[in-house]
Amino acid sequence: MTEVGSIVLASTGANSPTTISLSGSGVQPGFHSVTLNWSESTPIVVAFNLYRGLISGGPYVQLNTAPITPDQYLDTNVDAGQTYYYVITALDSMNDESEYSSEVPATIPTP
Repeated sequence: MTEVGSIVLASTGANSPTTISLSGSGVQPGFHSVTLNWSESTPIVVAFNLYRGLISGGPYVQLNTAPITPDQYLDTNVDAGQTYYYVITALDSMNDESEYSSEVPATIPTP
C-alpha cells in the first residue's frame, strides 16, 4: 500500500510557500502467535492452567486468568525472534492443580 502526503514550508522568502511531495510504502509488521494443543490423560481432569517462561526450566508465568476448558490455547502475545517455554497443569473438580507438564519450546520466526 502506498501512502502519499506533502509538507508545506512557509517563510517570509520570495518563493514561499514551498510544497514538498512525499510518498512511501511499507509492510505492516507480521502477526505472530503460538497455538498449543494437548489431550487429557484422565477423566477427572476438568480444566487446565497454562504457563509460559522465557528461560528453559522457568520461572513460568500463568497466561490464563480463568481455567481453560478446551484442550487448546492461542497465545497471541509473542514477539518475533523470541523463544518461549510452555507448561500446563491439570485441575480436578476441587481445583487441585497437578505438577507442571513437560516443557514445550516455541521459537517465533523473525520477519
